[in-house]
Amino acid sequence: MNRRTGPGPAVGRRALAGLLCVVLLALATGCGIPDRTDVQVDGSGPAVSAGASSSGRGEPPTRTSSGADRETFVRNFLAAAAGEPERAYARVKQFIAREDRNRLAEKQGSEVAINVVRLTEKPVITENVNGLLTVRVPVQQVGLLRANGVLGPPVVTDTEYQFSLRGSAEPGQESTQDGGYYVTDPPSVLLLDTLSLRLYYQIRTVYFWNSDATRLVADQRYLPLAVPNERLVSEAVKWLIAGPSDWLRQGVSGLPDRTALINNAVKTDGRWEVNLDLPGDDRRKLEKLGIQLAWSLSDLDGPLQLTTRNQSRVTIDDLAAHRLANPVYPLTEAPQRFTVYDGAIHPLVFEAEPIGPVPIRVEDNHTIVSAALRRTVEDKTLAALVTTAPGGRHRLVAGSGAAPVQVMTPGTQTFAALGRPVWLRPLGGAQPYGLVVADGRLYRFDDRARMVQVPVGATGQVSAVAAALDGHRIALIVGGRLYLSTASLDGGVVSLGPVRQVATTLTDLSAVDWAQENTLAVAGSTNRSAVYEVGVDGVLQAGLVTDVGARVTHLAVYPGNPTYVLPTLMMMYEANGVAYRYRSPSAETIRGEQVLDVPSPPAGGRAGSPTAPFFLF
Repeated sequence: MNRRTGPGPAVGRRALAGLLCVVLLALATGCGIPDRTDVQVDGSGPAVSAGASSSGRGEPPTRTSSGADRETFVRNFLAAAAGEPERAYARVKQFIAREDRNRLAEKQGSEVAINVVRLTEKPVITENVNGLLTVRVPVQQVGLLRANGVLGPPVVTDTEYQFSLRGSAEPGQESTQDGGYYVTDPPSVLLLDTLSLRLYYQIRTVYFWNSDATRLVADQRYLPLAVPNERLVSEAVKWLIAGPSDWLRQGVSGLPDRTALINNAVKTDGRWEVNLDLPGDDRRKLEKLGIQLAWSLSDLDGPLQLTTRNQSRVTIDDLAAHRLANPVYPLTEAPQRFTVYDGAIHPLVFEAEPIGPVPIRVEDNHTIVSAALRRTVEDKTLAALVTTAPGGRHRLVAGSGAAPVQVMTPGTQTFAALGRPVWLRPLGGAQPYGLVVADGRLYRFDDRARMVQVPVGATGQVSAVAAALDGHRIALIVGGRLYLSTASLDGGVVSLGPVRQVATTLTDLSAVDWAQENTLAVAGSTNRSAVYEVGVDGVLQAGLVTDVGARVTHLAVYPGNPTYVLPTLMMMYEANGVAYRYRSPSAETIRGEQVLDVPSPPAGGRAGSPTAPFFLF
């Protein structure tokens, strides 16, 4: 069969679409991915005061913008901390009655931190006999937003907040009303609900090199929409200087200690100029920083110049061209769909999608339960197969080489349960490694199916693992909860760094994969089986398939990315032994006639069913 080719690597501004898609999702737009139902109780958005920009360049609503609407006042209070951090306390205190403002102790500079919460129910407002209104806000703690734009894990465990409202007249001035309410007995911390975070901040992605500076790894930041565009370059440089999020530190490298930005970046004659104090004055490090900045400033084109105190200089003639010349991911071909049918891997046939041959030999293509196939930059294929073994057990079989892979090696161990394997995409001639869950524990494996257990810093049985395109960011389901960690491959040993739990209202999690650079597809329950897209920090939580009908046992996604842009989310899953293809806003069954090269069943026999669908990319 002739191979059809999909769309090639994106060029110019089109290559930015995948990166910007996460930002646009926060404002409920597309990138080809339709709107999704959000689990969180958002209600109506914060009211915008007269003269403020609802598109985001203004500050959040003022105290009086809600008028006499108590529900809107409460939602505006939960948005008041949004914006530039140095004025967060001033914005919140305008909502608090003068006599109670000292209950909110102010912090300064880098110590400013905002508790981001998800409303699990709409705020409950009751009127007391003394005329005061009592407000109860049930929440899920999502994270702590720092002044540097990092949303770290939460530090408090409160599941609700209570405070009171009174009329706007100050004591002794009851005859004067300026409209609205004041908060009394306020919470002792700054609060920001997830909807307001998505309304008043841009989601930005910054990139750090892995430990051997061979691959960029994405990290997420929040930038207030009130920050002027001319400060974006300076903010991105400061984020890189400050270093990665804590959960990423083991797998990536920051800039040298004592690196500093000299004044703010300026734009002169159409060229951005960044002056740095860079210890060691290493030109190679400066060139690497140029690639980091080109991707961290993904919506900027044109020239940029980096200059150090010692006058070393790197000039990027055009940021868009620099991104094209230094792709963030080594992807060269469109993804192809495969499935397991009657114990063998077969291609799936869908209109306008590429089709390729099965990249393992016919003699190895049998007794397969699930599989992971990946391409390498040397045009080799990595193959990991879960196969049946005697006694109802399972075994890992692995190999690598030019397709079809000539040598597949069976592992020496068997397991009662063996999950879907994932490869940690290697660079160059490095030894390829992957991760797989076996009998509730996490193992690393190589292309000879040698397995070694990997400790996980979370309590409970491991039930699923997924690896991001960069090969370092890892998603895990442990004890039914969602975690992130970073894989380090230093010295040829795969180890995981500290884990970070990701807040989600989904329960009974069963499967996970990476949906985009900073989001995950997660299968679980909302009183019914469902698949949701969940942000790496838990802020975004949007329904993909809200009623699957049965527990999802297998999930595979081609992760959206800025290097190879596809028009819509590509996802497949299995539930109750039936394979499905996601087609927004729902899913459809993958039928037997969509499986290529299937032999006819013997006389009187029943045709098989597609199971464990996956992507080769």
